Amino acid sequence: MAGELPFALTVGGVAFLLGVIWGGPFVEVLRRWKIGKQIRMELSQSHQLKVGTPTMGGVMIIIPVVLIAMGLNIVAIIRPNDQITGSSILLPLFVLVSFSLLGMIDDWEGIQRSRGRPRGEGLSARVKFAAQIGLATLVACVISLYDGGFQFANQITLPLLGVSIPISPVLFIPLTVFIIISMSNAINLTDGLDGLAGIISASAFAAYGAVAYLQGQIFLTQLCFILVGACFAFLWFNAHPAQLFMGDTGSLALGATLGTIAVMSGQWLLLPIIAIVPVAETISVILQVSYYKRSGGQRLFRMAPLHHHFELGGWSETQVVQRFWLVGLLSAMIGVALALL
Repeated sequence: MAGELPFALTVGGVAFLLGVIWGGPFVEVLRRWKIGKQIRMELSQSHQLKVGTPTMGGVMIIIPVVLIAMGLNIVAIIRPNDQITGSSILLPLFVLVSFSLLGMIDDWEGIQRSRGRPRGEGLSARVKFAAQIGLATLVACVISLYDGGFQFANQITLPLLGVSIPISPVLFIPLTVFIIISMSNAINLTDGLDGLAGIISASAFAAYGAVAYLQGQIFLTQLCFILVGACFAFLWFNAHPAQLFMGDTGSLALGATLGTIAVMSGQWLLLPIIAIVPVAETISVILQVSYYKRSGGQRLFRMAPLHHHFELGGWSETQVVQRFWLVGLLSAMIGVALALL
C-alpha cells in the first residue's frame, strides 16, 4: 500500500488541473446562456449583488471526477492484475451523477423565473424529496445485498472502542437512506456563501479519504481525493467574490456522495464530527422552524441556516467562511484521529 496514497493524491491534483483549465470557458458559456442564480429577497444587499452569477457549477466538479474515476476503472478492466481501483467505486459515482442530475433539474426549473417563464420556483419539495428517497433506497439496497467491495458497510464501528457490530438489512437500509438524504440536504443548506460548501466538502472528503486508506479501501481513497481536487478547482472560481455557484447540481451530489462514502467505510458515526458544519447548519434550520411555529412567530436565530445568523451579527462573508472552515477542518482532523483509535 506504500504507493497507493501518493497515487491517490496525484489523481486529486490531476482533477484540480482539469477543473481549473476548463473552468474559465465553462463559466463563460454559462454567462452566455444566462444560467444565472436567483437570490432570496430577505438576504442582505451584498447578496442581492450576486443576482445573475452563473450557477450549475456543480457540473465543473462532477465531470472531472467521473472522467478520472472511470478512466481508472477502464485501466483496471484492461489490466486486471493492476488493482488500481475497485468495481465498487461505480456505486458512489452513480450517487454523484444521479443526485447531480436531480439538482440540475431543480436548478434549471428555478432559472426559468428569471427568463419570464412559468414554473420558475424549481422542483417542489415533495418531488425532490421523493426522488431523493428513491435514489437513496436503491443505493442502500445495493450496499446491503452486494458483498463485493462493501466489507465495512453492513456494520457499525464504535469510535474509541474499535469494535464493529453487524447490522441487519432491516435496520441498515433505512439508516443508510437517512444518512444519504440528510447529508445531501445538509450540504445544500451549507451552500449559501462564496466558497463555504466547497471548502467544507473538500475537508470532509479528505478526512474520509484518510479513513479509507487506513482500512485498505484504496479505490475509495482515490475517489475521495479526486473529489477534493475537483472541489478545489471549483473553489478557484467560487472564492469571494464568486464567479460561479455550484447550485443544487453540486451540493445535492456532494452531500449524497459524502453520506454514501461514510456508509461504505463503516465509519458513519464519525460523520456528524467530520461534517460538523453541515450538521450544525441543518440543526439550525430545524430549530428555527420548530421554534417559529411553537412561539407564534418568534425567531431563535437572526436567520437560518446558521451562516446567515453570523452574517447578520456583524461578521463579513469571508470571516464566516474562514471561521466555519477552521471549525470544519479541526473537526475533520478529530474524526480521523478517532478512526485511528
